[in-house]
Amino acid sequence: MKSTWIVGDIHGCAKELGVLIDKLELQADDRFISVGDLYHRGPDPVGVAELLKGIPQFELVLGNHERVLVEQLDRLPADVDLSGFDAHDLAGDGGTTMVEFNPDDSGKLLSLVRGRPYFIRGEHEGQGWMIVHAGVIPGKSVEDSTPFELTRVRELSNVPGNPFWSEVWSGPELVIYGHTVFRSMRPHFVGDKLVSLGIDTGCVYGGTLTAYRIEDGSVVEVAAERSYWPLR
Repeated sequence: MKSTWIVGDIHGCAKELGVLIDKLELQADDRFISVGDLYHRGPDPVGVAELLKGIPQFELVLGNHERVLVEQLDRLPADVDLSGFDAHDLAGDGGTTMVEFNPDDSGKLLSLVRGRPYFIRGEHEGQGWMIVHAGVIPGKSVEDSTPFELTRVRELSNVPGNPFWSEVWSGPELVIYGHTVFRSMRPHFVGDKLVSLGIDTGCVYGGTLTAYRIEDGSVVEVAAERSYWPLR
């Protein structure tokens, strides 16, 4: 069976990512899609980049931390040398840091995010699906949404009670997202139809790194070796 695997927020957890990739046993025609937030906070951002560069079928939707990096890249000439940037230069959203790394390796980090989209669409057995980092505002098309919205939305401030966006989302597309940490995957159904699924299970905070297969709902998890960053 051709597989479409979606992996939650990696946040620099290269060791756990390596174990997960081994468990998935990816085949040449499989897809492996990250919901973003690849590097910041965790112990080994360069290791994450090296692992993902070794997967020809790797795809990425930009997270809020990649959005900040891409905004920096867009201000540079297209042919600029991407090496020589240090961890301070590559701080993410809100000034979130990466661990220190050799600036000679910054090109590995940046080249992996350049030119990536903010959402990916597909279809399985008649139901459309969509991968975004944070979520989708109900009633607003993903095409009309801003990068900030797609990478940061959580509660809906314009709805009474400020509900989480997925509590209001009614489909028909299945939205798979990260950004918000849950102890286990967060499904939301309308009737018997799954219409949203949160898969950031907090590896960098001592939780797990989770991958979900769209075709049959299979789940593969790898427990974090330890907590690398305090969860507020």
